[in-house]
Amino acid sequence: MVESKSQFSHYPAPHWGSKKSLLKQLEKLWQRGVLLSASLADNCSDSSLFPRRMQFKTPNSQALGENFASVQNWVADIRQINGFRIEYKTIQHRVIGKNSLPAEAWIDSLDIAIKLLNRQQSLDRFIQLVAQTRQQARVLLPWIEQHPLKALALAESWPRLLDFICWRQQHPQPGIYLRQVSLRGIDSKFIEQHRRVLSALLDLALPATQIKQSFTGTRHFAQRYGFTQKPETIRFRLLDPALALLPGKDQDIRLSADDFQACYQIPAFSSQLKRVFITENEINFLSFPKQKNALVIFGAGYGFDALAKVKWLHTKQLFYWGDIDSHGFAILDQLRSKFPHVQSLLMDKATLLAHQPFWVEEKQPQHNTLHHLSPAENKLYQALLKHQYRHNLRLEQERIYYHYVDEVLAMLK
Repeated sequence: MVESKSQFSHYPAPHWGSKKSLLKQLEKLWQRGVLLSASLADNCSDSSLFPRRMQFKTPNSQALGENFASVQNWVADIRQINGFRIEYKTIQHRVIGKNSLPAEAWIDSLDIAIKLLNRQQSLDRFIQLVAQTRQQARVLLPWIEQHPLKALALAESWPRLLDFICWRQQHPQPGIYLRQVSLRGIDSKFIEQHRRVLSALLDLALPATQIKQSFTGTRHFAQRYGFTQKPETIRFRLLDPALALLPGKDQDIRLSADDFQACYQIPAFSSQLKRVFITENEINFLSFPKQKNALVIFGAGYGFDALAKVKWLHTKQLFYWGDIDSHGFAILDQLRSKFPHVQSLLMDKATLLAHQPFWVEEKQPQHNTLHHLSPAENKLYQALLKHQYRHNLRLEQERIYYHYVDEVLAMLK
């Protein structure tokens, strides 16, 4: 076949196979982790991935007849490709006669693919990571095979991750805080930063009897794998001097959920305590008016796992005071899913309208469907979402007149 003198001229063949399109396919194999997975075979040359036929579009019969000069230039470019094995096919065309044209493109080995992508250094790190894992914790190899790129991204931290996994295997019931794990180069911050991947690895490395399946998610990492978790605490103030636990003090107390539950063994709690208020604002918590037979809990936003453990709260009148905005009602909804009898306090239309000078804008409202609101609460919630009074209206609880709070509390039955 006679080659064109202008081998590098532009020609209208953007969709025919090229070195660029072939390299792009190889890069996709890398980004999918396919090439790294191929390196896990005991003998890379035995991998079913190679030799691999690449997608390689060739000119059709019409292009050969109508634009043969462009085809000649394309063939000249293909002949300069190194690394890929190009197979040719002799064709007999009714216009141009017999010609040998590129028909298929192949990559024959992992080594060639890695060289073309200039990824040798990355592959070497991965191979070292795999070798170390085979030596220390072979049970983790399936995870590496399934997530090779994630493993490679963790190459710098991988030796320490393996050390932690092996340490945990050697301590079936650690029963200590993560801070107390004594391993070179590993502190509690390192463990916390890698909780997600450590969870996946520990689930593979540990027998099921050493994993507390009821605890899920990175938040419960410590409990799931036998470590001691920082106790959930409840902060409360006793609003009635007759309930005082510490004579002469301000009765601002913080206890673990278990200790708060145990308070019910105190006669004053079991016989005199009638009402429990929950408020989200700390100043409101600290300045909450004195109330006979009552205490107030500092709620501090979403999440009521600690309170849910306190069974005696179900036997008390329970009031929740939050902001009048979309998040305030969402928090009330969440609390009511755990304590169906909780009543909202100062979260009604009358309170909202009485404090118009203090209305502000809610920056990031939520629009979830709430299932545990009363009809009146839901009506006000929907009015807020529909901007019935003002766009993204919010009345923060600490802006409510103090005398108004006193008056509402005095009317409670």
